[in-house]
Amino acid sequence: MPALTSAPEGAAARGGRPEPGSLGAAGRGWLVGIFLVSAGYAAAVALFSSSVVQQRWAIVAAPCYALAALAAAWPRRGRDLALLLGLGGGLVAPLGWLVAENRTLQEVRVISHAAWLLIHHGTPYLSVATLAGTQNPEAYNPYLPAMTVFGLGRAVGRSPLTDPRIWFAVVFVAVFWLALRAVGAPDSGRWTALVTATPVIAFPLAVGGDDVPVLGLMCLGLALLSRSGREPHPILAGLVLGVAAAMKATAWPAVLIAAVLVAGRDGRRAAARFAAAVLAAFALLIVPVAAVSPGALWDNTILFPLGLASVKSAATSPLPGVLLAQTGHAGHLLATALLALAGLGVLISLVVWPLRDLRGATWRLIIGLALMFALAPSTRFGYYLYPVGLWMWLRVAHLGPEPGRAGSSAGPVTSRADSRDQAGRGSGRIRLDR
Repeated sequence: MPALTSAPEGAAARGGRPEPGSLGAAGRGWLVGIFLVSAGYAAAVALFSSSVVQQRWAIVAAPCYALAALAAAWPRRGRDLALLLGLGGGLVAPLGWLVAENRTLQEVRVISHAAWLLIHHGTPYLSVATLAGTQNPEAYNPYLPAMTVFGLGRAVGRSPLTDPRIWFAVVFVAVFWLALRAVGAPDSGRWTALVTATPVIAFPLAVGGDDVPVLGLMCLGLALLSRSGREPHPILAGLVLGVAAAMKATAWPAVLIAAVLVAGRDGRRAAARFAAAVLAAFALLIVPVAAVSPGALWDNTILFPLGLASVKSAATSPLPGVLLAQTGHAGHLLATALLALAGLGVLISLVVWPLRDLRGATWRLIIGLALMFALAPSTRFGYYLYPVGLWMWLRVAHLGPEPGRAGSSAGPVTSRADSRDQAGRGSGRIRLDR
């Protein structure tokens, strides 16, 4: 994990005041509130969840979040102590306990088995014929080939350090920190620690966590397109988002939104470079597997997540699309149609209200993902970590003073990345999707 900044409480280099936008500049009550809400969430999981794995996390996390809230109210080093308690109790301790007991949700088992299949059979998917004769949902691997890399360690040797969740966490922390650095967010180490400590990230990482590194790569890909005092990097952004898209289809909307932003803001040449980088990364990771077993790739990663396979996923939550699909064939068709209409609506919005800045692009992605997860015929509440995580990244990315006001003592509410993102487009406050 990136080291916390050396200055106490994220203080500015000159004077004793915290740097605007740093965690130290945020009010103590705000941090106390975050950890109190986190403690309440963990307590609710402990009381109401039927999953032993989730209850294990909650038993450790709830009291540690409460202690973190108390620590956050103390002066001087209280914030750093709160971060250590929140991160240690919300992620490190429960993850260590669950790894030691080899307890996990099914996604980790599926990824580990997929890696074993890749090593021994050249594909991370069971064949179409094998799937036709099973009623076990764990036989299906809904993840795209790049996700398999997280299971390779467990496939070749069983030890605590080969658990995929550990590497999910390492990758997320590294890429989220880079995403904050790329937009010039202040105190990026502490903000990364805080975001990782919240149940939005810590909970899924401890019990499963396959979506979390995909979220981190999406944030980094978008960050590389910002104009935070420099030119955007469409090729690097394309490579990062191409890797994310080759891990899970939930990253595909980010590729679309980013492509529209680059085309409208930076021109056709930049858009072509971005698209070429995405396709190169995606093809490099997908084509070898598709060449070996195209039918298995289709059945596992397209039909099964859409609820069109003979076996239905057990990972469903009572969201509108799932409830409609459970009414029968007609309901499933209606849910699919509503999902398609929502996607079409987002596409139309990209034409009617063109994207001009990173903030507007991220908000459009947040809205699109929220609609997609609400209406998909096979979905779960855990997927909302994508829109919530993107919102957290966007919120932190836009903390701090505007360019030219680095010495301002104003609170951490003015836009930093957006102001630079709009360099050369005029002054003034940034609006959503001008």
